[in-house]
This record gives sequence, structure tokens and C-alpha cells, in this order.
Amino acid sequence: MESQCDNSNKNPETDYGGLFGFGKLNGDYPGGQAEFLRVPYADQNSFKIPDQSVPDEKVLFLSDIVPTAYWSVEHSGVKEGDTVIVLGSGPVGLLAQKFAKLKGAARVIAVDCVPNRLEYSAKKIGVETLNFEEVDLPSLALKDMTNGGADVVIDCVVMDGKERKIEKVTNLISAQRGTTSPLEMASIAVKKFGTIMVTGVYLTPGSNFPINNIFASNITLKTGQTPVPHLMPKLYDMIMKGDIDPSYIITHVMPMEQASTAYDLFDKKEDNNIKFVLKP
Repeated sequence: MESQCDNSNKNPETDYGGLFGFGKLNGDYPGGQAEFLRVPYADQNSFKIPDQSVPDEKVLFLSDIVPTAYWSVEHSGVKEGDTVIVLGSGPVGLLAQKFAKLKGAARVIAVDCVPNRLEYSAKKIGVETLNFEEVDLPSLALKDMTNGGADVVIDCVVMDGKERKIEKVTNLISAQRGTTSPLEMASIAVKKFGTIMVTGVYLTPGSNFPINNIFASNITLKTGQTPVPHLMPKLYDMIMKGDIDPSYIITHVMPMEQASTAYDLFDKKEDNNIKFVLKP
């Protein structure tokens, strides 16, 4: 699998595959949001779009978030009739919700605290939603909604979620950065013998990693970087057949010169944004 390539990361201190935009940890390859991009190992990790008449917006996300969302659902083992909780209704979360439905999940529940994102989940994908800021104990609310827990919980938020007050303090004296609350929520909201899929990125240790809940309830935990090139051909075929059109998540198209504005809006979750596309 490409995400664990033994040759693309020259960092002697890590044994991970090379990744764009992750700095020295994953081979020191700059990110791809620029006018030009140097592509190492291009013969292996590039995918040529066979039909050049396809709009860029339909296939643009084959390079990252579409395979990530698809991998989340496939790797977690979602099957027909399952109840699936997706933590996060950002771009990857929305796509994961769609793929879960395509796999035949009987129920898909989106969890977020940003109203326009939850509205997108409900109206564009047709899933149930929960705003975790509107209930006292979100994990128990989800357990109640699912009559004892979901078959699969997919964590698309991870350490980028809202830090609790105590974490703002403990993070100063520990190796953790960000929050582990989504994973803790998942460990309670999933059913016994269920599966948690960690889709987002955990790059530091987690002080409150809920190994106790995971162990006590016989929960399977799956993680890992997506092998993007491996999945591109299959997902391209799905797009061409009309099974999925990733462009539905695009809310803003802006010139590259306004990239800093786009990043600022996305970071602050303003202007009802979901996904930006920057055009050179």
C-alpha cells in the first residue's frame, strides 16, 4: 500500500510513507495547493484522467479527500443494514456519510456543531444529524439514538476538534496537542464488538486515549493513512458511472491570489463554507 511505502520517506527517525504537506515527519514534501507542484515518484502516485472533458471539480478530490472518505468506510467494514455514526460534517465527513449510504447502511448519523454543515448532511445526503453542543452528554445521546450503540463510528474530527478547558491546561505539560474528545465519544457511542475507524490525523500521543472503553467492550479500532493512488482508478470509475459526484461539497471557488482569505474563512467556519476550490 502506497501510504506505507518504504522508499518515499527519507526521514531516518520515522518509518511512515511519504506524504505531501506533512513536513519532515513524512519525507518533507511541500503541500499541493500551489500553482506548480513537484511530484516525486510520479510514475507511481499520479493518475491520468482518461476523459479530459470531465469538469475539474468532479475529479479534483480524487487526489485526497474522496479516497480518504471511501477508505474510511471500506476499511471500517460497513455493511448493508449497519448503523453508522460519522463524527464531523466537514468535506471528508460528508463524503464518508455518502459512501456509507452507498454501502447500504440502514442509518447514518452525522455529528457536528456547525449548523450549516449539519444542514448539508441532512439536505444533500439525507442522513440523521446531532449537534453535540445541544445535548449535555453527546456520547450517551448517540448511544440512546442507536439503541445501544452504532455498528461503526467513523472519526473524521480527531485532534482538530474543540479542546476542553482541562485540555488547554494539560496540553501545556503533556505531549498531546488538540483534543481526544471525538475518540472518547466514539468509544462510548459504538456498540459492544463494534468498530471505530480513525480517519483524521493523530500526530501526537493522546493523554486521554480511551483504551479502557475499547478493551472493556471488545471494540475493534482501525486507523491509518489512506493508500490514495491505489483507490484512484476505482473511484474515477464510480464518478464516471454517476455513483458519486464529489463536487456537491464545493461551496466556494476563489482565485489562488485569495488563498489566505479562503483559509481564514475555512478556519473560522464563516460564510457557510464547506469546501473551497482555488483556481490558478
